[in-house]
Amino acid sequence: MATTTKVFEYNRGSLDGDDPLHGELMELNMGPQHPATHGVLRLRVMLDGETIARIEPEVGYLHRGKEKTCESLGWRKFFVHTDRLDYVQPLMNNVGYALALEKLAGLEVPERGNIIRVLLMELSRIGSHLIYLGTTAIDLGAVTMFFFTFKERESLYTMLDAYTGHRMNNTYVRIGGVYADVEDEVGREIGKWLDHFLSAVDEFEAMLSGNRIWFDRNRDIGIITKEMALAWSLNGPNLRASGFDFDLRKKTPYSGYERYEFDVAVGTRGDCYDRYLVRIEEMRQSARICQQALALLRETKGGEFLADDRRFVLPPKDKVKSSMEELIHQFKIVTDMALPEGEAYHGIESSKGELGFYVVSDGTSHPVRCHIRAPGLMNVQAIPVLMKDRLFSDTVSIIGSLDFVMGEVDR
Repeated sequence: MATTTKVFEYNRGSLDGDDPLHGELMELNMGPQHPATHGVLRLRVMLDGETIARIEPEVGYLHRGKEKTCESLGWRKFFVHTDRLDYVQPLMNNVGYALALEKLAGLEVPERGNIIRVLLMELSRIGSHLIYLGTTAIDLGAVTMFFFTFKERESLYTMLDAYTGHRMNNTYVRIGGVYADVEDEVGREIGKWLDHFLSAVDEFEAMLSGNRIWFDRNRDIGIITKEMALAWSLNGPNLRASGFDFDLRKKTPYSGYERYEFDVAVGTRGDCYDRYLVRIEEMRQSARICQQALALLRETKGGEFLADDRRFVLPPKDKVKSSMEELIHQFKIVTDMALPEGEAYHGIESSKGELGFYVVSDGTSHPVRCHIRAPGLMNVQAIPVLMKDRLFSDTVSIIGSLDFVMGEVDR
């Protein structure tokens, strides 16, 4: 007697609930107030048991309208708001915005100003990667690593405080250069810390790279191919971990990066583990660049760190107090600094990918348009394709490895 077997085909994306073996899918909200989403990100997760059938990221819970704020405040007053985009690397945001304005104005930054900017950007990159490493590690249970990385970040805060007077949201970059020179004592402290930091990175690797739990929670999880990364506009460590050698500091050098010797870290598999290895190596290379920048600062001691162009740059305070002309220049810049008519875009290699500012000027003190190309937004939009058919526990590894800050996503 012949028998037939009825096969029930299950459509993971279906919400009909007519499969007698599975029943209805379960919808789960992860966030927006959740420690492992690394910000106010809401994930609508559709689960088949512990497997993700569909996941949808929802942004906008931190929306502050920074682009429109720039258009209403004007060129100069928006500098402090760039700090609040990716708030773990504020000085890097400052430089990206300043470069776009300088490109529009045709303004050249003095050599020493560029050296200080590079130093600040690479210190910011290290600080941002320390945030990634510490928070992702604690999400996966490596609590000790969190304290190790934040110990080093606290040292960074101390040095930035000594230079800028602020631990966070420093706003020390100006159009035309930087606000002040690096004092010798601050430079020596940074140099001492860099020598120690390289051994600290070795310690990070000793604790994590060979750790079975860390390896299993990251290896072959959230794989991004080259083609997928390019299709989703991913770059930075997320692109390089997929084996694509692209770094704006090498491809289109800015702020004098062509003077520095450093290697670009490139992965092979494009999984969470490769993204971890790329960022570990990037911290070493950033320390290497910082050491070269400190050497250049010693060679150029006494040089100008801010352009001398009274159309866009505030005059020194001592001159303002003794010269009516300089006082008038300061008043004009503070109240109504206009940039030439035109448009400009400049992108930099931030810790999370290409951070770019596109500005349009009609020749007045306020931009017609300011658009920010935020790498974090590109990283968030890759979540649905990376997490489909993965276990729910993998969301923590993937979110951490993509590395985004909602301040620039909800800009």
